[in-house]
Amino acid sequence: MAKKAVLIGINYPGTEVELQGCVNDVHRMYKCLVDRYDFAEDDITVLIDTDKSYTQPTGKNIRHALSELIKPAKAGDVLFVHYSGHGTRVPPETGEEDDTGFDECIVPCDMNPIPDDDFRDIVEQVPEGCQITFISDSCHSGGLIDEAKEQIGESANKKPNQEQKVSIFGFEFFNFLHSVLVNFLAFCGIWRSQEEPHEIKTREIVKRDETVKSRYLPLESFISVLKQQTGKENIEIGEIRPTLFDVFGEDSSPKVKKFVKVMFTKLNDGQSGLLGKIKTAMETQVKSDRDIYGGGQSNGMFPDRGILLSGCQTDETSADVKKSGQAYGAFSNAIQMVLSETKEEDKITNKEMVLRAREFLKKEMFTQRPGLYCDDRFVNAPFIC
Repeated sequence: MAKKAVLIGINYPGTEVELQGCVNDVHRMYKCLVDRYDFAEDDITVLIDTDKSYTQPTGKNIRHALSELIKPAKAGDVLFVHYSGHGTRVPPETGEEDDTGFDECIVPCDMNPIPDDDFRDIVEQVPEGCQITFISDSCHSGGLIDEAKEQIGESANKKPNQEQKVSIFGFEFFNFLHSVLVNFLAFCGIWRSQEEPHEIKTREIVKRDETVKSRYLPLESFISVLKQQTGKENIEIGEIRPTLFDVFGEDSSPKVKKFVKVMFTKLNDGQSGLLGKIKTAMETQVKSDRDIYGGGQSNGMFPDRGILLSGCQTDETSADVKKSGQAYGAFSNAIQMVLSETKEEDKITNKEMVLRAREFLKKEMFTQRPGLYCDDRFVNAPFIC
């Protein structure tokens, strides 16, 4: 039985969206895998952006690392992925009748996002009898494996127009973003409340010796950093997927390439600005609208071999914390605390891990609620192995 892992930590140093604890989360998990779960050091791939001697966590490199993790896998193997960094939601493109919702994404250091559908594609390549566990300590991580069954969480049960009252260290506000329409207007810059939720979520909150910063990356900030890193100034909200393909080409998400292929077939005048790269997109197979547009609900049609432990719900944010000089992700730290309180011979299940992490975060006054997304057979299976 092989045990292999990919650990990804992104602090985005030198950018306006810099975080503190993500790389530390990776180093802690690396030690945990070796010391507690008997992973061989050579079987752990680490991608971090604070040390040039490591593979940099770009979109291309992360996809390659995940592909190399899956390719040799066989029945009985244990695969593990830990991501610590920013998460965001890419809205549907404007003007499309088939728009169905948002793409929950992780954000690599080069701003080449990897959406939930790509993680679904990865899980589908895992052979029967092998399992892959994902930990995502990022915002909106509850939807990171598209169509995975929600075992612990509130995302799937939320009413479309329900308002949720949230308290963060004494700050109370109503989360108006449960409505897809309001989400869309907010991301497009059309709607603003008197005190906009994402502005509250992303600012730093200082409490005693703690600095707490959200790992949520507003679309406006995502575009700003993307402009900075690519030198392209003509990036517009409502045209994100074509822009990503224009910037990253064949290294962009397969879903982006599928979207561009469909859009290109609708153009007759060749004014998309992407003709020089369109061959790559045209070679990408499109099976259904689900391959192209965001959102969608689980229909149980996929045999699931993936296990997702998310740092929060689909519509929530995760926290990056610096306390007494030590920086970490709130969820990653909760996992380490739970493991430290559990004897190695006592196998903790996926369900127990999420429930105990929830209790820990609640006691620490964090409002994020971790989730568990997997097939029924993995709910009471041992965490990792």
